[in-house]
Formats: sequence, structure tokens, C-alpha cells
Amino acid sequence: MRTIETCLLLSENSFMHVTIVYISVKPEYVTAFKEASQHNHEYSIREPGNVRFDILQSANDSTQFVFYEAYQSLQDAAAHKETKHYRLWRDTVADWMAEPRKGIAYQGLYPTVSTDV
Repeated sequence: MRTIETCLLLSENSFMHVTIVYISVKPEYVTAFKEASQHNHEYSIREPGNVRFDILQSANDSTQFVFYEAYQSLQDAAAHKETKHYRLWRDTVADWMAEPRKGIAYQGLYPTVSTDV
């Protein structure tokens, strides 16, 4: 398990590459979506360069989800989309979404990460 200590910056120009994904799921697929997403999460956190892969469900609307995906490099983030578990998740949940998911890319400022971890 990664700790903040293992993610400390060794080079001040190293930023996490973070994508926050907003997902709206059709009500009848919420349970199945959570199960498929758990599988994706469990494999994603084992990927080289993964710093965090959090899946959040709205406390006020059970059909609303946010994924917080943080990788050490842009290349690590791109490699995630080529994994078998991501492609399986993407194809499995595609018809369960009430609208297309929306991912927004960010530079993670703090905590900072080292690409040497």
C-alpha cells in the first residue's frame, strides 16, 4: 500500500496526472455498475505508476459517481486505458450510463509524487 511518504516529490517539476471522471448511471444498473467498477479499481491500483484510484458515490443521489484517477506520469495514465481490465469495464458499463461519462484532466499539485517510487 502506498503512503504519503512513498509519494513525496524528489523533483519539483513532477506532477501527478489526475483525471476526475463524472458518471451518471441508470438507476436499474447501479448495483451492477458498482460491482464492475470494483473489479476495475482492484486491478487499476496494481498498475505501474498508479498513485490513487478512488471511486465515490454521491451521498444524495445513488446514480452519481466520481472516479479520481491519479498516475505518476501521463504515460502511466495513458497505459491504464490500454489494460484488459479497463477495456472490460468500459465495454461492460457503456449501456448502463444515463449519459456519456465526462473526464477532466488535472495536474496534481499536492501531494507531489516521484517517478522514482
